[in-house]
Amino acid sequence: MPSSQFAQKEKYQYKNGFNSYHESEAIPGALPVGANSPQNPPFGLYAEKLSGTAFTAPRHQNQQTWLYRILPSCGHSNFEPRESSTYNTNPENKPYEKIHHIPNQLRWDPFDLDDSVDWVHSLHLVAGAGDPTTKQGLGIFIYAAGSSMAPNEAFSSSDGDFLIVPQHGILDIRTELGNLLVRPNEICVIPRGIKYRVELPSGPVRGYILELYQGHFTLPDLGPIGSNGLANARDFQVPVADFQEDTSSSWTILCKFAGHLFAAKQAHSPFDVVAWHGTYHPYKYDLARFNTLGSVSYDHPDPSIYTVLTAPSSVPGTAVADFVIFPPRWLVAEDTFRPPWYHRNTMSEFMGLIHGEYDAKTGGGFQPAGASLHNVMAGHGPDAATHERASGAELKPMKVGEGSMAFMFESCLMVGVTEWGLRRCEKVQEGYNKESWEVLKPRFRRPGAGSEGGEGGKVEGGIGDGKQVPHWT
Repeated sequence: MPSSQFAQKEKYQYKNGFNSYHESEAIPGALPVGANSPQNPPFGLYAEKLSGTAFTAPRHQNQQTWLYRILPSCGHSNFEPRESSTYNTNPENKPYEKIHHIPNQLRWDPFDLDDSVDWVHSLHLVAGAGDPTTKQGLGIFIYAAGSSMAPNEAFSSSDGDFLIVPQHGILDIRTELGNLLVRPNEICVIPRGIKYRVELPSGPVRGYILELYQGHFTLPDLGPIGSNGLANARDFQVPVADFQEDTSSSWTILCKFAGHLFAAKQAHSPFDVVAWHGTYHPYKYDLARFNTLGSVSYDHPDPSIYTVLTAPSSVPGTAVADFVIFPPRWLVAEDTFRPPWYHRNTMSEFMGLIHGEYDAKTGGGFQPAGASLHNVMAGHGPDAATHERASGAELKPMKVGEGSMAFMFESCLMVGVTEWGLRRCEKVQEGYNKESWEVLKPRFRRPGAGSEGGEGGKVEGGIGDGKQVPHWT
């Protein structure tokens, strides 16, 4: 069955469809009929428009939602800087903490869980490119939290859309438009500016975030694949309206703005949207529903064939950010080196591992909750042991990746690494390059100088070993 078998059962209802026009009302009749902003909306609600794109964006790209709420979101005190000396996820604006642009291949040990912080304070920028103040580029974060946000607290990012990839623990997210339960092997996207609160129903959580500073995610075009395949639009789930009627409690509204944290006070719940309609809303997706495609003859295709979501740049076919996964799948290609070939890429590749064994690097250095970064034109590919096994393996049909899920954030931008990501987290594997590739031996033999293929021969177990997971690294 193409869906994950979660230990934590679903508790919310959803609407289905990616980039679809949805409407939802928690009280029947709360949505105006035929008009967006009538003189007196039903039940004394206020109409508020939430714009995720310019008003004049082309219709197929336009993302707007009308909210019908108990009080408008503008009813709050002034935002004031909060923890300005310690909270900064835009380090290019901090003279003593810059982003490091380096050509080396990097790999990180699993990032630590942190029981001492909530969602907001668990965000660590590992790498990024561009600047949220100009709405250009992206940021790559690790989150690791041990406590729920305070009961009367909400958070939003004015900097970009959050693509959240849980690795450990469950996120129970209340948003202005409704609720999402997000578990490992699911992802969710919370668009720029939407307020939400995160509870941790099963204890500490950890995972990865790509914050998209420009544009929004969309499904990749399928081209000659046809009308179905990869991530199907019907499998994306959107929350339904669910509101709090609270106009007397004190609430703290936290906002990430230009990488800094601000706070404002208000005397009403931000989660008071009784009904809404539009195209700008949070959503989630079960990665097990991805319809994986591949070669049935020879050679394996580029990893772009595993793209779930993409954020296009102005250059056709080139993405500011791609979200790519490597799920369980069959390999059947004949006369083909089945792990990823050695390559250098104009795109930057940041990889993470949600769960399972990752044996394309057979030394075991790539682990769940760890990561790797192969920046623009940094050469990479299978390590020496994997290459040796795959070069002599019996090429029979085999299922790979059972019990595993790896992913990649790919970008056309040169990705820099923060001081925290390079040094302060203390997770960078110093011997990554040496262990993986410096030990490769020459295999070249001139014609007539010996057996073809030199010292590289068939190794028992080979790529057909059930533990072999030839992902892209």
